[in-house]
This record gives sequence, structure tokens and C-alpha cells, in this order.
Amino acid sequence: MEAPICVEAARISWISQSCQAYEKRFPTCPEIPVFLGSEILHESRSEDGAIHVIERSCKLNVDAPRLLKKIAGVEYVFFIQKNTVNWRERTLRIEAHNETFANRVVVRETCSYSVHPENEEWTCFEQSASLDIKSFFGFESTVEKIAMKQYTSNIKRGKEVIEHYLKELISQGITFIPRWSPPAAKDERAPAVGPDPGDILLDSGAAGTSREQAGSPCPPSEAASPDADKLDADYIERYLGQLTPMQESCLIRLRQWLQETHKGKIPKDEHILRFLRARDFNIDKAREMLCQSLSWRKQYQVDFILQSWRPPALLEEYYTGGWHYQDKDGRPLYILRLGQMDTKGLVKALGEESLLRHVLSINEEGQKRCEENTNIFGRPITSWTCLVDLEGLNMRHLWRPGVKALLRIIEVVEDNYPETLGRLLIVRAPRVFPVLWTLVSPFINENTRQKFLIYSGNNYQGSGGLVDYVDKDVIPDFLGGDCMCTVPEGGLVPKSLYQTEDEPENSDHIRLWTETIYHSASVLKGAPHEILVEILEGESVITWDFDILKGDVVFSLFHSKRAPEPSHKEAASPSPSAAGDNVQLIDKTWVLGVDYSRVESPLVCREGESIQGSHVTRWPGFYILQWRMHGPLPCSSSSLPRVDDVLASLQGSSHRCKLIYYYEVLASKDFRGSMSSLESCNSGFSQLSGVTTSSSQSQSSSHLSR
Repeated sequence: MEAPICVEAARISWISQSCQAYEKRFPTCPEIPVFLGSEILHESRSEDGAIHVIERSCKLNVDAPRLLKKIAGVEYVFFIQKNTVNWRERTLRIEAHNETFANRVVVRETCSYSVHPENEEWTCFEQSASLDIKSFFGFESTVEKIAMKQYTSNIKRGKEVIEHYLKELISQGITFIPRWSPPAAKDERAPAVGPDPGDILLDSGAAGTSREQAGSPCPPSEAASPDADKLDADYIERYLGQLTPMQESCLIRLRQWLQETHKGKIPKDEHILRFLRARDFNIDKAREMLCQSLSWRKQYQVDFILQSWRPPALLEEYYTGGWHYQDKDGRPLYILRLGQMDTKGLVKALGEESLLRHVLSINEEGQKRCEENTNIFGRPITSWTCLVDLEGLNMRHLWRPGVKALLRIIEVVEDNYPETLGRLLIVRAPRVFPVLWTLVSPFINENTRQKFLIYSGNNYQGSGGLVDYVDKDVIPDFLGGDCMCTVPEGGLVPKSLYQTEDEPENSDHIRLWTETIYHSASVLKGAPHEILVEILEGESVITWDFDILKGDVVFSLFHSKRAPEPSHKEAASPSPSAAGDNVQLIDKTWVLGVDYSRVESPLVCREGESIQGSHVTRWPGFYILQWRMHGPLPCSSSSLPRVDDVLASLQGSSHRCKLIYYYEVLASKDFRGSMSSLESCNSGFSQLSGVTTSSSQSQSSSHLSR
């Protein structure tokens, strides 16, 4: 759905002071509480100084329900804002679009300031915006309402903020700013970037900064001047491959723009070319994608990941992937035995942060190997081949948290490593593969999907199979070849290695993801752990997946119309750290059946078990997932307690239960036909089942599996 929001005009002040007042909103603006900060991504000026362009990344705290933020996996959202001031035409144009969830929700906003045609002391202000929601976890209508509310609030505040800063300028004695005039001829030799005495767009983070210009990525035979309009033919053939004149021109223009505006090292031509190819040589789209990627690399120090990242020993043992020579075209060959990998165990033992960092290191290593092969073979090698063996793939690979982690990783790789995959060979695809492909393929770029070659059974053997792409003496032994492959064989990750703390193993790294899929919790005697889920619509589905790592617990699900207040109970714990991840919501004064009601029968969960399940909600309100310590049932006064009960009671007094858990909320219409039953690592299998709900049936249903 796409809906125009509004267009309005306002009289404020003359254009020069309006521009300066607007710039005072940055880098932060206390007058706009949702605006938490900004960072300049790029800045440029025209040679005569008449046009000044600043592009910023803005951090916003959207007023959205906590539940929605949890489901989305973000606490804040980021917008890219481009400000273009034209002193010659006396205009200020502001363009903004969302960077967060750009593939699900498209928000575009345009504001323009211009001199009133009848009174030069007035400024015309026009603002418009559009909202296009493609999908948002089943909460499309909620997101639309939030966006409309947020935008309406900003419209009301816009004029007030400008007037606030205009008054601040006047209080500082700034009541008049002369009109812009072209610089004298003697000043034309001055640098294009630098403080201009007549510049009224004040930005403490931009004025007077220097740009580190890395050496030209081209060989000495090529002119390194920004005025060069043609690349050396030998250089193109040796390092870049075939380029049409139009493609060559796009590469030169984008590189020149980076040299003029980018702070830091300029990417190599082959790296720039990947982004141009990913956007079909649309220079504006490629520039936007490349700039976002460069900002991401800088923010998370990805350039140093090969030096700083060392995979944990567990990852090296159980991650079934590795580099293996090259294919017939000279591309580096990466082998992934996905069917032998315990993806669930790796996610639960390491967290998706470590898996993402490992995948990024693989991509960085792949680029490095491409450069080495370019030098070895004397022709451009800009991508690699991936050989994926799906022997052993079954339903244990298709549980919801794992698919969610996979999709997040694919999104990061697609955005920052475009056109690096030359070919993907999938062999021994089982019958369950179409299910995985249906879930994953919509998130893969169309150009990338065309590089997939899929073989089922033994179709990969013989003519038309692997031998068409990989030399026979390189095909791994486990695929019928003669080459010994050192890729780990994988296997099930022991549950004793599952991560029990939220603190990541490599805490010295900048976190790539602020939210984790699995969380850990402690359950103590008299101190259950409880999770609050707010349901806005009547028929929704709560799904969960948790592992009992230590002790026995009882799992229950409750409903309340009242919002409970969370509290951390440290008194019942033997140490503060023991209760640091324990949260209690149900107040002791609450009465079961009055203040809250039970909607799921208690389930006893033993140490070492994996529990998966779902619940179709009947009413909106607050649902509470509870894990409490399991103890012996009370005995009647006429019978003596059993020995086992006494021992369990004595042991429970000092015993602490530990678990890791995941939960998700889906709209019931999105849940039909999805994976409602999530398999256990113990069994290695699960089933696909849909939960059918009808508006004529006001009945809740649930599903539990071990």
C-alpha cells in the first residue's frame, strides 16, 4: 500500500536565516526528542561554492510498542537524509529515506525551502512524504498507524523548531546575512572544500576537516587525475574484464565522486564495479548502495576482520565449510557441507553474532583470494564459486530461529558483498530442499538466484554435472572424487556447550547485531523467570523454542488484561550474578482466576530437553511465559514422603536451573502453513503443520513438542 501523507506551506523567515536555523538541529536536537543523533556520511561543494550537499545518517527512536520492536529486532531506526542548499537559486532541498527495513517498508520524505515570489523576506516551505509497506511480520496496519502518527507529530513541530532556532540566532546578534555572490577570479584556486566566510550552513563536524586520499587504484600507466575520462585498455583487460564505454564512464564518474567526497581510503575499482553491476550501472542507485556499505564497514571495522577475528575452537570443529582450490574458471572454490552441519547447535552455542562474523570473514577472505588468483592467472577474477552439499539436510535445519538467523545473514551479505558469488553449485538436494528454498529465495537478489545450479540425487555426477565446472582432480572424495577434502565433517554440537550467558564470547568486538535470537535465563527456588508478550490483535500466534540446560522446570502460559511490572529478585539468589537474568512479572498480590488466568497447562521439562510449541491467542492483552523450578508434589498428611521427593527437595534448595529460550509472535494468517512444530535436537526431525483458525471459532489452540 502506498499513501501520500500531506503537503503544506508555511511562512517562516528569509531563506538565509532559515537555512542556518535548520542546520542548528544537527548533530542532535533536544527540541525533537525522537531525534537521537546524526553522523555525516558525505559532503561536497560545487567549484564556485554555490551548491553545498551534506548526507547524514540519522538515528531515531520511533514511538512504537515494545513488542513490535522486539519482533523487528531493533531498538532504533536509521534514516539517510540529504540536504542540498543552492545559494544561487536560494533554495534548500531535504530528501530523506529509511535505511532500516528498507526492503520491507519504504519511507520517502521531501522538504523544500525557497524564497517567496512576492516577498523576499518570507520563506516558502513545502513538505511531502510517501509510505509503502511491503511486509512487516504481519503488523502492516500497526506500522502504518505508527508512521502516520509520527509524521503528523513532526509536521506540527517543524515550524516550532525552526522558529526556536531563529530566535536563538537573533539572540546571538545574527539578524542579517548577505546574499551569495560568485567568488572573484583570484579565489578560484582555493580548495573546493573548506570554510567559506559567507557560509551559513554551520557544521562543527565538517568545517576544516581533511580527507585522506588513498592512491589511485589504477596502475601508473593510467592518469590518476580526477579529470581522466578514460581508463587504460590494458588495465581494463587485466583487472576489470570487458566494459562497454557506458560502463567505463559510470565507473570513472563514481570513482571521481568518491575521491572528491569520501573521507578515508578509496575502494579499488573492482570493488566499485561490483556495486555498479549489482544496480545495472544505475550510478545513483550504485552510489547509494556503496555509500551505505562503506559506512557499515567503517562503523563495524570490517576492514580489519581478518586480522582481529579468530573463530572459536567450537566453530572450527563443527562449522562444515572451507576453501578448496579453484574451479575451471580460476575462481576460488568454497565448499559447504550444510547437510552435515548442526545449525541449531551452532546458533545456540555461539549465537548468531559469531556466525555472522565468521561469514563476513569468509567473504573478506574470498575477495583476497580473488585478487591472488587475478595475479596468478593473469586475468580478472572478481568472484568465487560455492559448492554446497545438502546430503543429510532434514527438518532440524528448518526451525524458525535458524531460518531467521540465515535470512539476517543473507541480507547483510547481499547489501555489502554484491556480485562476489560467481556460481553456486547445490548437490544432493533432498526432498525437503524446496521448503527451505521457498523460505529463503525471496530474500536473494534475482541476479544471484540466476547463478544457482541445483542437482538432486546423483545427477551431479557425469556430464552436465560438477565436471563441467570443477576439474576432476579437485572434486572432493565425499562426492565421488579423488581429492581429499579437509572441510570438517561436523556433527551434533553437545548441549553442554550451549551458550548460557547473553554476554558474547568476543566482547572486545563491536557488536554487529544488538539483539540476539536466543536469550539465557536463571530459574531459582521461589524466583521463576517470566516473559511478557503484548498481543494487539485477538488471533495471533505465540511460538517458542527453549532448551533446559540445567535442572528441571515447569513451563506455563498465562493471560492478563493488566500490564504487569517487571522486577528483578536478587534476594532469593545465592549471588547477584545468579539472578541477573531472572525477571518476574506476576505480582504476589495477584490472584489466579481474578487478576490473570492460565491458558496452557503446566508442562514439566527435564534437564537436557528441547521444547518447541505454539499458542493461538484468543484475546488481546498480555501473555506471560513462565518457567519455574520443578519440585515434588505436596504429600497428604496420612502418607510419608518418598525418598526421591526428599532428595529432590534438599537438592532444590541450592539448585539453580538454567535455560536458553526464543519466542516470536506471528499474525495467524501468516502462521498458516508455516513451521508450527519445531523439532528437537534429540530426535533430529520435525513436522510441518499449519494452525487453522476461523473467525467463527473463538477457541485457542496450542502445540508442544519435545
